[in-house]
Amino acid sequence: MDDKRQCGCLSKTTSRTEQEQKKLINRLNRIEGQIRGIRKMIENDAYCTDVLVQSAAVNAAVNSFNKDLIASHIHGCVARDIREGKDEVIDELVLTLQKLMK
Repeated sequence: MDDKRQCGCLSKTTSRTEQEQKKLINRLNRIEGQIRGIRKMIENDAYCTDVLVQSAAVNAAVNSFNKDLIASHIHGCVARDIREGKDEVIDELVLTLQKLMK
């Protein structure tokens, strides 16, 4: 099985501008740094409340990433597919939003 099928992406891909890619990757790098910081806090026996505050910050950062990505998806992929008559993209979007809201 190829990499796209293993990640659940099937055969769909999204072309992003270099600027869009850089913005998303920078945000993910910051989130990754926050996670490493939390790991270090646990290793150093940090106070639970302090760890929880940092964990909440990571959740907020991931939510912000998701908001940016879903907005880009709607303006780009979804709008394009609807214009091309591919209405099944609406069901896909609804399912995606349901997963994000769990």
